[in-house]
Amino acid sequence: MLRTRVITALALLGGFLVTLFLLPDPAAAWIFGVLASVLAWEWAGLMHVDPPGRFLFSGVVMLSCYLVYSEPEFAYWQLWAISGFFWLLVAPLWLWRGWKLSSNDLAGYVTGWILIVPTWAAMVALQDGHPWWLFGVMGLVWVADISAYFVGKTWGKHKLAPAISPGKTWEGAAGAVIGVGIYSVVGAWVADIQLIDKLGWAPLLVALTAMSVAGDLFESMIKRQAGVKDSSRLLPGHGGFLDRLDSQTSMLPLAALILLGTAT
Repeated sequence: MLRTRVITALALLGGFLVTLFLLPDPAAAWIFGVLASVLAWEWAGLMHVDPPGRFLFSGVVMLSCYLVYSEPEFAYWQLWAISGFFWLLVAPLWLWRGWKLSSNDLAGYVTGWILIVPTWAAMVALQDGHPWWLFGVMGLVWVADISAYFVGKTWGKHKLAPAISPGKTWEGAAGAVIGVGIYSVVGAWVADIQLIDKLGWAPLLVALTAMSVAGDLFESMIKRQAGVKDSSRLLPGHGGFLDRLDSQTSMLPLAALILLGTAT
């Protein structure tokens, strides 16, 4: 099982690096769009939508990405603002109240659209001229997940959200913050950034880490309500693409809003 997970992870990383650094921007946007359509197909599956409905929603998301790509200067910022509103205000209330999705529920489709399309826009915008930014931001989530897993497994005692994801602990969440802190220090050193001048970013890094945890918890709740362990079986040893990108859906739009907002 571990070997399968490692092989799949390496294949995904290789494909991501090729897309990020070797392909022209339009081709990368198209590949990210295909990924968005797969995420939509998996999301509709969690709603127990029938196969035609799943492919229809996948097509709607793909078309949305195409239309957004034609008006990026306006649409990207609007999408990230919508995503920020959802994750900062709606998602916490959703987690607290334990709302459930049902098949062909309009709220479910809208939620899936809000999760996926702004994430696609963030990937495209960060990759366009700033591929290392996209790699670095997504790496932040990978480091947070790995740190949370090992710290939680070793020292975890206090459950973070037992009704949603029994395996997550407060110790793991603290490990994620520490791991991200170390990652940012190393990244600043590699990029030759004066860390003293960038300490104001520390609260933002903590906030982004918290957002990634929120995304993970949210998808865990939806999967638990759907009665499934994984969003699909497309990735051997890993489940589905949504399982691997759940934290990115909550964190990437906010990161794009911050990074590209400060760069302009």
